[in-house]
Amino acid sequence: MSESTLKTVWKYMKNYRVLLVISIIFAAVSVVLSLYIPILVGDAIDEIVGVGAVDFQKIGELLVATVVLALITAMCQWIMSTIHNKVTFQMVQDIRMAAFEKIQILPLKYVDGHSSGDLVSRVIADVDQFADGLLMGFTQFFTGVMTIIVTLVFMFSIHWKIALVVVVLTPISLLVARFIAKKTYHMFSLQSETRGDQTAFIDEMIGNEKVVKAYTHEEEAIKTFDEINERLAKYSLRATFFSSLTNPCTRFVNSLVYAGVGLSGAWFAISGGITVGALSCFLSYANQYTKPFNEISGVITELQNSLACARRVFELMEEDPEIPDAKDADVLVSVEGEVSLENVSFSYVPGIKLIQNFHLSVKPGQRIAIVGPTGCGKTTLINLLMRFYDVNEGTIKVQGKDIRKVTRESLRKNYGMVLQETWLKTGTIRENLIMGKPDATDEEMIAAAKAAFAHGFIKRLPNGYDTHIGEGGEGLSQGQKQLLCIARVMLCLPPMLILDEATSSIDTRTELKIQEAFGRMMKGRTSFIVAHRLSTIREADVILVMKNGNIIEQGNHDELMKQQGFYANLYNSQFDVSKNQTA
Repeated sequence: MSESTLKTVWKYMKNYRVLLVISIIFAAVSVVLSLYIPILVGDAIDEIVGVGAVDFQKIGELLVATVVLALITAMCQWIMSTIHNKVTFQMVQDIRMAAFEKIQILPLKYVDGHSSGDLVSRVIADVDQFADGLLMGFTQFFTGVMTIIVTLVFMFSIHWKIALVVVVLTPISLLVARFIAKKTYHMFSLQSETRGDQTAFIDEMIGNEKVVKAYTHEEEAIKTFDEINERLAKYSLRATFFSSLTNPCTRFVNSLVYAGVGLSGAWFAISGGITVGALSCFLSYANQYTKPFNEISGVITELQNSLACARRVFELMEEDPEIPDAKDADVLVSVEGEVSLENVSFSYVPGIKLIQNFHLSVKPGQRIAIVGPTGCGKTTLINLLMRFYDVNEGTIKVQGKDIRKVTRESLRKNYGMVLQETWLKTGTIRENLIMGKPDATDEEMIAAAKAAFAHGFIKRLPNGYDTHIGEGGEGLSQGQKQLLCIARVMLCLPPMLILDEATSSIDTRTELKIQEAFGRMMKGRTSFIVAHRLSTIREADVILVMKNGNIIEQGNHDELMKQQGFYANLYNSQFDVSKNQTA
């Protein structure tokens, strides 16, 4: 059990100290009253032991007092339980909010390095498991500990010698519980991690079901799932096995305690050292005393699972966030689109070089096309321009300012970005279009949609711009989703544009129209265009030909074709392929 995990849990619990103190007070009252009831019952028994000496009035008074105390105890327990529920689920809300907020500020390196299913599992499933254990801990641990303490006080006040028998046998139960707790924590940790793997795999398979079916990958997917499922079942079974030992083992020890109290109590009762009523009270206390050990042992077992899940959540929350904006960071204003990269070097993995000694100077309004084979660093360059990743060496400047010395928000607001991988959130078409410009008027939104040739299909939807779409644009074709992403950028019209295969999912006829719209949109704006279809970038002012992270050729289309180098070969190969396909 990690001490850092417990410290983090306590940090969140401190926000509810007042409620916890109130809960402890009610727990103490309910425990004291519930343990005072056996004394009343014992007194009642003593009133009926002697032949012909039954005091019905005294017995009646004791029974009434017992009922009143029982009702007050029940009320205290109800209030205590209500407080526990509030604290638990309020803490869960706080943790989930903190985890989600942390994801928003984590560097993309972390997000790219972890499956989305695993992150979802940590924030949803693991926090739920933590809540279950925390609730059990609140409801049973406090009352259990208090019951043990108060019971001991009452037992020593009645007969210290018999109470000593209980105290001597108690450590056996504690040792058993500790042994089992160590075993269960490791298994619950493995169970939690494997559950995350399973969630990630299911998310991956369901999200790409078409590809799975297209490549008849169903059997392999089932085999992989079976392997993960079998592993999860194995860890779950072992965790359950060790945790299931808790109750019978502690009950056995408790039976020993009860037997010890019964034998020693009978001996003292025969010798006149204790009354029959007091002995019955003591036997009741023996049960009351040992019962919390069962509950606490169960709580400890459940807490192993709970803390193992909490550890995964807190590991996420303790990850280093992306480097925050400097306190004196500038805000980019009146950006014209001047961009320069000076001696830039970058790699995702230390030791594996990608971009080295990269130089580029872009004038306002220029169209920069970036071409090259897969893996040459085109998309990486986009990530660096947007500061999704920071350069390892060198500087990137916008308007002469190092982008590490300006706020990310102001930098990214000056870029409009359309990627090959479309992203639309759950909501209406309208909500998706105005993401970058929430105050846009309907006229501006419709004009942008028309410019992107999206207005026509939007009007054919059941509710037009108010049509609700599911996660990732569910219900729309890939081309329609890409048109919406283009319209979203056209509505903002920032001074700099990034188009990464922006028309890859659009038919040729629409693409020609979109290229015209892009031409109007890019006029006077600095544009970075990543394209595999070289026919779409012929009008670019500068074409950068990248290979292995370096610019190997640079110039406009005509200049590069005259060089008869890498770009010319690449362009001609595409032209030949398209001509052969047409033939």
